[in-house]
Amino acid sequence: MKEIEFPCQDITIEGLFTVPEGKGPFGLVVVCHPHPLYGGSMHNNVVDAVCEKVGEKGLAWLKFNFRGVGRSGGHFAGGIGERDDAEAAISFGEIQPKIDPEKIGICGYSFGSIVAFSVAVEDQRVKAVAGISPFIQPPNLLDRYTKPKLFISGTKDESVNVKSLEQLVMNLPEPKELVIYPGVDHFWWGSEGQMAEKVSQFFKKSFEFRVSSLGLPSI
Repeated sequence: MKEIEFPCQDITIEGLFTVPEGKGPFGLVVVCHPHPLYGGSMHNNVVDAVCEKVGEKGLAWLKFNFRGVGRSGGHFAGGIGERDDAEAAISFGEIQPKIDPEKIGICGYSFGSIVAFSVAVEDQRVKAVAGISPFIQPPNLLDRYTKPKLFISGTKDESVNVKSLEQLVMNLPEPKELVIYPGVDHFWWGSEGQMAEKVSQFFKKSFEFRVSSLGLPSI
């Protein structure tokens, strides 16, 4: 695991970055943390669990602090500037040695999912997106998004209405996947491992599917 800094317009963003051992190239998952104004940072139980499992699947990962958090410059920007932070993280990651720029995914937890979904729609470099305890804003954001997408929540999530999420996902184009964990709330304490395993499997499968769809042999 390597401490990193990268530019985002006129500020500097801090993060952590890991590439698996081996020749590569490797797929990369960029992970966005929960709300900065409520204590969210890259040092979060859900973010940590996702990064650990992604690494176990032979993928690189990059997590970072949004502007105004930790040693990242700037101030909270209502989710707008934070999109720039995530895109800057992708720009940093895609040019690193042993990273395959054709296999980049983004994952967001809670507030981070708002950022991740928006970036996925706007940035063609993103090939798959996952939202944990997700918020889709506006609700029609993903209506025409045809790349792989994963939505994960718990039945006791205080912030996400599971039935509304199910209805929304039902109307989205394929490929898509919705996973609901019984008895799990918004914070995932004690359930991070199984959730993160699902997320890591999703990205691994999505990247392999992309290789196959290009007419190349799967890994």
